[in-house]
Amino acid sequence: MTRFRMVAVALLLWNLAGLAAFVAQVRSRPEDLGDAVTAQAFATMPVWAWSAYAVATIAGTVAAIALLLGRRIAVSLFVLSLIGVLAQFSWSIFGFGIVGLKGPGALAFPTVIALLAGFGAWHARTAAAEGKLR
Repeated sequence: MTRFRMVAVALLLWNLAGLAAFVAQVRSRPEDLGDAVTAQAFATMPVWAWSAYAVATIAGTVAAIALLLGRRIAVSLFVLSLIGVLAQFSWSIFGFGIVGLKGPGALAFPTVIALLAGFGAWHARTAAAEGKLR
């Protein structure tokens, strides 16, 4: 398996995990989602932030599949996923104030997610520039 394919498979697995987390969180009661602060964050999350979360996970998963299939649309889908990630976490950080409630450590996982979303977009764009995507 080429490095390109290994990265694409890893991105697919990562995005499938994100999609599974989204589905689980949508179907759960807020109090089932962790500590009281996390439960409150999910209970008060506005529809636009839930929508951004859905866009981030669905677009990321479809982008990874498109990447595996060698489709250029993967670039746009990964960018859309990144925008969704940034929008969703902007509410958690600025709208809800998660850092003030949980401390700076609350930024660790959102940062990893945003970096991986950005990496997916970069990887797809690089692959397209190298002619690996049609």
